Amino acid sequence: MHIDKVFKALGDPTRRKLLDLLCEKNGQTLGALCETLDMTRQSATQHLGILEDANLVSSVRRGREKLHFINPVPLHEVYERWVRKFERQRLSLLHDLKIELEGE
Repeated sequence: MHIDKVFKALGDPTRRKLLDLLCEKNGQTLGALCETLDMTRQSATQHLGILEDANLVSSVRRGREKLHFINPVPLHEVYERWVRKFERQRLSLLHDLKIELEGE
């Protein structure tokens, strides 16, 4: 299942850091990401592979470079399914409390 791959990818702090780095500056090369993370190219490639498998990162070749880009769509799907419905309930309770306290 696709959502399982997203949660697996997000379960690792290094992969979350990679997503943070791509969120700050999208379209980075493997070398640039490795410099920031202080890790080998092989390790970063493995982490990026898991992120790509979960569709959280895509890559595009530009000449000899391979640029990596964050794909926020799977994160939005997680938000919609697992976060948003709980926010709605909490906001509704706060709204009801406000009305009760203000006597409207």
